[in-house]
Amino acid sequence: MGEKTHLYVLWTNDNPITAEKMVFMYIINSLIHGWWEKVTLIIWGATAKLVSEDAKIQEKIKEAFDAGVHLTACKACADQLGVTETLEKLNVEVKYWGIPLTEILTSGEKLLTI
Repeated sequence: MGEKTHLYVLWTNDNPITAEKMVFMYIINSLIHGWWEKVTLIIWGATAKLVSEDAKIQEKIKEAFDAGVHLTACKACADQLGVTETLEKLNVEVKYWGIPLTEILTSGEKLLTI
């Protein structure tokens, strides 16, 4: 399948069906089946609110964490939506992502946006 590296997934679509049937299905299976060595899920925008309010999505967050996915969220979004504390309780790293995202884009890393 080629060189296994690090996949970053920028998740901005707050549709719960897309979350369950695409985002979490792919990122969890990516590590279980060895498609990627590392997977980072970046929770950005409306998805931060979805994660903080939806119990089913919170279960998917736990499954992803247990599979080895690095879970992180945009701090500016989380703060503005009032969900930073909830995300941190779910073991989601909350940090400013503007500069790191720019570095991912300019360095040619693998980035999937949803």
